[in-house]
Formats: sequence, structure tokens, C-alpha cells
Amino acid sequence: QVQLVESGGGLVQAGGSLRLSCAASGRTFSIATMAWFRQVPGQEREFVAASSWRYGPTYYADSVKGRFTISRDNAKNTVYLQMSSLNPEDKAVYYCYTQAGTRTYWGQGTQVTVSS
Repeated sequence: QVQLVESGGGLVQAGGSLRLSCAASGRTFSIATMAWFRQVPGQEREFVAASSWRYGPTYYADSVKGRFTISRDNAKNTVYLQMSSLNPEDKAVYYCYTQAGTRTYWGQGTQVTVSS
């Protein structure tokens, strides 16, 4: 089992920045990939960014390329999502995701609200 706990969401003005954190615990040695997804009510959950846990590389949705950066601190078992130049279209619940062995896990989500 792997547990994921997100933090760092909140309210920010358009053009501003936020950093989300996702701390993993449990069987972290089996983690292969960590990623961020987001979901707006009434819409499907969409991919935002991903990182191989040990070696890179990183991947981004076209909508966030150049604005968001995913990074990790393996010593802390934590992955981050640095979000810059936020716009109202980025408003969503952001979820941390991991693939560990043959199983996948989701965090509880953290709300990001961008005011125009």
C-alpha cells in the first residue's frame, strides 16, 4: 500500500503561482511513476504532468507546458508541482497519482482556484 497526501492548494490571482506537494508513505520503494491530474466538476480527470520516480524524464500536458514544473525529492518521498502564470482555466481539484508495482493510487485532491 502507498498513501498520498497533497497540500498547497488555495486561491491565487490570475498570473500568480502556487506549489503543490504530494507526500508518499508506505511501500514507497515500489513507486515507479508519480503524476498530477486535475478535474473540474462535470468533466473527466485530465493528465497534467508526470515524472519517473528515479531517473526522469518528465512529461507535461500541452496546456501547462512552459508554465508548470514537476519535480521530486526522493529523500522526502515527495513530488511537487510548481505552477506559474496561472489562469482561470487552471481552476480544478488537483490529484496526485502514483503507480507502485502493479497497483495505482490517488491522493485525496487539493483545490486550486484562480481568480480573474
